[in-house]
Amino acid sequence: MPELRLVVTCDEYGGERARLVRYLLDLAGRPDVRVVAGSDLGNSRMWVMDGVCPAEVPRQDTDVVGVIDEVCSGIEGRIRWVGMGPLSNLARLQREAPVLIPRMAVTQMGGAIKYRDPSRAEHNFRVDTEAAIRMVPELGRWNPRFVLSDVTFNPAMEITRESALYQRWGRPDARPWERVLREHFDRWMVKYPGSMQHDALTLAAAMLWPGVRFVREHVALDGIGRMSPTADGEEIALSISADYAAFMTWLENALH
Repeated sequence: MPELRLVVTCDEYGGERARLVRYLLDLAGRPDVRVVAGSDLGNSRMWVMDGVCPAEVPRQDTDVVGVIDEVCSGIEGRIRWVGMGPLSNLARLQREAPVLIPRMAVTQMGGAIKYRDPSRAEHNFRVDTEAAIRMVPELGRWNPRFVLSDVTFNPAMEITRESALYQRWGRPDARPWERVLREHFDRWMVKYPGSMQHDALTLAAAMLWPGVRFVREHVALDGIGRMSPTADGEEIALSISADYAAFMTWLENALH
């Protein structure tokens, strides 16, 4: 993705996610991409990478709004924003620099119409419900696309120990950044059987890969962030299907 300019982490873990991103980008030959440590919601359940990032990798900038403003000032037209976690950073941007929000062509992983646990909201909406409730109506003015858990939570796009990508990352000739990914998956799979590629599918959709189908729908969120269709809700584009086999091929090629 040569046009990548900035990574802003979300659901931070004391700045360690941002350090890990810096480390991976440097291993992948992208020292030009800036990294900012974004919202820290105090969560630790999803962090498994203690000790992987070398001590010499510095802590990253924390000026989310300032760096986004600086990056945007050097780009004409709209900017692709790929949201892979809670909407906390967008909510902060909307509070502190609302003039930037219309410039964002947002593709966001999150939300669900038929979540697998109907008693609660989808994960990215649930971990910062206030941000989701604030930003869905705000973003609705600017034609966002939401890649719903209804589509992403599917074993057809799960990486497991049997997956070709996982096997490739463990080969003797694996590149340094591939070894880091392998380590992450090994640690993750101590807790879980595999990793469904919610965020990678969202990235593919943001890059206009044609295998994700969207429809426009009016939706609203309730007080705990659950999404439902309603005639007087915000009109946004929601994912309704994906070509999973083609996506896995896309992902393997993208990570080649």
